[in-house]
Parts: sequence; structure tokens; C-alpha cells
Amino acid sequence: MTSTAVYFDFLCPYAWRGLELADVLRREHGLTFVLRHFSLVQGNHPDNAQSRHVPVWWLTDQGAGEGSEAQAGSLRAFLADQAAARQGEDARWAFALALLRARHQDRAELTPDTLRAAAGQAGLDLSRFEADLQDDAARRAELRDDLAAAAELGVFGTPTFVLPEGHAAYFRFANLVPAGQALETWKLYVSVLESGARIETIKRAKRA
Repeated sequence: MTSTAVYFDFLCPYAWRGLELADVLRREHGLTFVLRHFSLVQGNHPDNAQSRHVPVWWLTDQGAGEGSEAQAGSLRAFLADQAAARQGEDARWAFALALLRARHQDRAELTPDTLRAAAGQAGLDLSRFEADLQDDAARRAELRDDLAAAAELGVFGTPTFVLPEGHAAYFRFANLVPAGQALETWKLYVSVLESGARIETIKRAKRA
């Protein structure tokens, strides 16, 4: 495996910033990232509190439009992202970033209209996108594979990067990383993650 997997949730602003960093790295520095889904709604569901590695409650088992807006919106977004992926990796990245920006810059809800607008902005073939989205069972199966892989890894937050060597960690971005600092930031992250010191947590103190 020579690519880095990045687990993300459209609900999460840290994931948005992480994907913006990864996009700069892939476009300008030739690094390879694979987008994978992790559901914060599923991960934090009370039914899964004692069984995070083997979930009892699955987002993919829930009906469209059911539950909270976070639940319904995230399921909608995940399935749409799987539909976008049918048009190739670049199309998927364009869609994911367009939707993340709509959510976290424009404060848009993850409604069907927001999804369609993101698909249009990403330059997707909209007829194909809608057709692929209608294959609900296939899209849910693809999402389920991602959620199962995330559970096995022990992912608990987004973005979580899984390096080619298998090192995996959640990276919380307080701010967008400027494009000119992207590679330096990434190298720092990788060096900490691969260090024999096994640093588990770095958390800033908060002044009163």
C-alpha cells in the first residue's frame, strides 16, 4: 500500500481542513490519498458505547430522512459521495471539497439541494450522478465497507490519516493550513506519528 487513507465525515470542520491539506498535497506534491468514510453519528451512538470495534448501531441500517438532521444529513452526504466516486477519483475529490465548503464555509445544511449544487460545482455528469444515487443498496454497501474498516482500525474522530506503513492517528486542525506550508506541516505530522517515542496526545492548554 503506497497511499494514505483519510477517514472523514462531512459534519466535521476538522475533516474539511484536513481534506483541504490533503488536496494540496495530492495536486502540488504528488502524494496519494484515498478518501474513506467514518460516521461521527455512528461512532458516538450510545448503543455503540461498549462496542466501538464491533458496532451494534449502523448508520447504513437507518432509513433516509430518519433521525436527527446530523444523522439524516450525513447519511445523505455519504451516499452522494459514493455516487460521485463512480465518476473517478478527481470527480470525487471535487465533489467532496465542494460539499465540505458548502457546509463549513457557507453553513449550508446537507440537503438534497445542497448535494446537487455541490455536484454541479464539481462538474459531475448530473444525470449519471442522480442515476448512481438511485442505486441505494449499492451505495449503502460501499459505505458499510468504509464504516466497518474504520471500526476495525479504531477510528474515533475525523480526519484520521492511515499512513502506508499502517500508522494511524486523528489530526485536529484548528485552522486551514496555507498551501505554502502544506508539505512542511505534513512532514511534521508524519515524523511525530512514526517516532519511536509513541506520542499519543499533544493538546494545547487554554488560557482563561
